[in-house]
Amino acid sequence: MTDHEYEQRVIDVLISTHPGWYYEQRDLPGLPRWWAIRYCPLRPDQRKAGARDVMGRTSLRRLVRALARHDEILHRLRY
Repeated sequence: MTDHEYEQRVIDVLISTHPGWYYEQRDLPGLPRWWAIRYCPLRPDQRKAGARDVMGRTSLRRLVRALARHDEILHRLRY
């Protein structure tokens, strides 16, 4: 399996497990490579609890972990 095929599989899994997000890759120097952008904005109480509308990470593995932590935040708020 090539790196591109692996990345596409991970993105497919993210889309099925975290459907409220748009995922994209940006190769800009000094910025995270992988991004997740929420389709619907969060409420102020959700942001205050630490939830985010946009998350960028240097790898897909880190983005997956960040989305899992994000889900925990929303779960505690009973989102």
